[in-house]
Amino acid sequence: MKDLKYITLREMPELKNDAAEWFHCKWGVPAQAYLECMDQYLCGDSEYGWYLCLYSDKIVAGMGVIENDFHDRKDLKPNICAVFTEEEYRSRGIAGRLLDLAVEDLRSKGISPVYLVTDHIGFYERYGWEFLCMAQGDGEPEKTRLYIHK
Repeated sequence: MKDLKYITLREMPELKNDAAEWFHCKWGVPAQAYLECMDQYLCGDSEYGWYLCLYSDKIVAGMGVIENDFHDRKDLKPNICAVFTEEEYRSRGIAGRLLDLAVEDLRSKGISPVYLVTDHIGFYERYGWEFLCMAQGDGEPEKTRLYIHK
C-alpha cells in the first residue's frame, strides 16, 4: 500500500497520546507506562525509540524499544517491545519494515545488538533475527523465545 507512512515518534510527537492509548489497547499495559517511555525518548533522555506505521494518519502498526521487555535476562538490552499490526494490515511486510527501521535507527546511534522476546517461530527470522535462548518472562509460567539482531 503506497499510502502507508513509516515514522519515528520524534517525527510526529503530536501523536504521543494517541500512540500511548493505541499501544495500551493492544497490550493492556497502562497508557501512562508508554507515555513515560515516550517522554524519555522525545526529550532526548533515551535513544530507545517508538516507531509507527500510519495509513491516512491512523496508526495501523507500531513498536517500541525499552531496556528490558519484562524477562529475566536483564543483561540483554535494549528490547523491541509491543510489536503489533492491525489484523487487516497484516501479511504486507509492515512489521518487517518497522523492525528494520528500528534496528537501523538504533544502529545509527551506536546501539547494537537489539533483542526481543516472542512466542512466534519463523516470523522474525525473515527479518534477520536469530534465536538466542529461552528467557523467563516476569510472572509467566513458561519460558519464551529470545531473539537477537546483530
